[in-house]
Amino acid sequence: MSRGPRTWQRAGVSRLRVVIGLLLVSVLALSGCANLPDSSAPQALGTIDHAPTSVGPVTPVAGHDPDLLVRNFLTATANPANRHQQAREYLSPAASLNWDDSAGTAIVESPDTLRESLTGDTATYRIRARKLGELGADGSFRAQDNTYETRVELTKVGDEWRINQVEPGVVVDSAAFYKAYRRYSLYFANTPGTSMVPDLRWISTSKDQLTQRLLALLSEGAQPSLAPAVHNVLAAPISLRGGITKANGSADGVGMGLGGVRIDFTGASTLDARSKELLAAQVVLTLAGADILGPYVLLADGKPLDDRYANTGWSLDDVNAMNPKTPTADRTGLHALRDGTLVTVDTAKGHVTPTPGYFGTAHNLQSVGLSDDGQLVAAVADSGEPAPKPERTLVIGSYDGSTTFSVVQGDTFTRPSWTSDGGAVWTVINGTKVVRVVHDRATGNVSRQDVDSSTLTVGEPNSTDPVPRLPITDLRISRDGTRAAIIAGGKVYLAVVVAHPDGKYSLVSPQPVAVDLSTTAVSIDWSSPDTLVIAREGDVNPVESVYIDGSDLTQLSSQNLTPPVRLVSVASDTFYVADSRAVMQLQSTDPAADRFWREVQGLGTNVLPVLPG
Repeated sequence: MSRGPRTWQRAGVSRLRVVIGLLLVSVLALSGCANLPDSSAPQALGTIDHAPTSVGPVTPVAGHDPDLLVRNFLTATANPANRHQQAREYLSPAASLNWDDSAGTAIVESPDTLRESLTGDTATYRIRARKLGELGADGSFRAQDNTYETRVELTKVGDEWRINQVEPGVVVDSAAFYKAYRRYSLYFANTPGTSMVPDLRWISTSKDQLTQRLLALLSEGAQPSLAPAVHNVLAAPISLRGGITKANGSADGVGMGLGGVRIDFTGASTLDARSKELLAAQVVLTLAGADILGPYVLLADGKPLDDRYANTGWSLDDVNAMNPKTPTADRTGLHALRDGTLVTVDTAKGHVTPTPGYFGTAHNLQSVGLSDDGQLVAAVADSGEPAPKPERTLVIGSYDGSTTFSVVQGDTFTRPSWTSDGGAVWTVINGTKVVRVVHDRATGNVSRQDVDSSTLTVGEPNSTDPVPRLPITDLRISRDGTRAAIIAGGKVYLAVVVAHPDGKYSLVSPQPVAVDLSTTAVSIDWSSPDTLVIAREGDVNPVESVYIDGSDLTQLSSQNLTPPVRLVSVASDTFYVADSRAVMQLQSTDPAADRFWREVQGLGTNVLPVLPG
């Protein structure tokens, strides 16, 4: 069941709205650029006003009983404006002065307010609830699933009840949280600079302050766990030069409706051309994803960041090459593993054809991974060796099967997962050893590299998550190469992929997601840069999606599925699963009322879908 309203993030605005925006403001942008100030005092992005929108109850209702006052307090805490000024109105003057609201924010579901004592002018209540997660000061969400409990004391101030003692930190009713906050994506460049990486944040702010708030968070950088895997161009010595305005220089209603945005960055004129493109991609994708319409007039020390966009400003189309949400061309189509053989599937005609060469003639394949361009195959095959020799071997080869290499042996392997450039494939041997097999396209050489995954078995302070997180039964690398989705010990984790200067790799900062799954997870895949799809044991909600920060676990349709579901694999607009009866497909673009699973014809039972990735 979803824990809040579904908030699917849009990667940008429609082309029509962009064109309209360009027609309406291009003249204004030109005139604005013609009248740029020669100099302006640099403004540090971290000093931008963060004032959020006003939500929740206003002031306490006169004559309210103490239990209602406590409940309304838990709703008012969803508004962080002015150090939770609305919530402080529910406190006595002394408690308001002493309350430390910076000590953390707990998001809880359906809190119970249990009275412990009540006299004429004092009362004590215990708040008990299911804790869904914690919200960091930077807006990052960390999913949890445990019990939250705290105690508050009330007293009479005049004739009205007020909370006189409250523990440090903020506790928010989830219903109020989902109304007051919205999830946004900040974007940072991956290490090679080939793609932007989403970093989810929850923000409560008014629309006219949102542009400034997003840029401030961008300047502060990625979350500490993600920071080693990304590059932030919008960092010191780059800073904001003057205020953010509409494209014509107007300071009113920035980010609201048409009119675009104009931003001037001090220090950006010294950046090389590629860094300027990365800076533009960070800003445009972050703002467009928050429905802040372009054109985006980006300046460097008072002059256009890039002369190509001096007259029109930047648009979402100009940075789509770096947009991780841009659909990739399907160069390979659906494949499947049937009777140990790799086959191609014509879903329209129901035709099934073995692939050429080794992979289409073998009958001992257990799992298969295809590179994005369809030119390379990684397959786990039976070794054919008697015990005690390993039962399986990892085979890497060309799609036509003319060249193959047996790389490494083991008793079990996770389904191979290719990086988007086809340069490496990841798998886990015997549930514990993560390896990265590198394919050099220039020479054709294949080499194995062990990945440091030691942090997966190290418990974090104050964490209720059990360790060790083993065995690993599924691992999927994100298209941007910065994250690995993992099933370990039947639970779902997200780890960060760090490339070290010496060429080695490690998986760090494992964070639990889908923490409240009631049954064991069996298969996982990426449905978008910020969303995972999970197949799990049992008949109830066998396929679910969850955001990478662990928020909004949501069931997908189970209509026509015959559990157990054994594997899930996702194309750009289609989900595929292997259930106990067949390979089934679900079109994510279908209207919700018509979204149900349909059988892929011609495959039969005990078949696994195979897609690039």
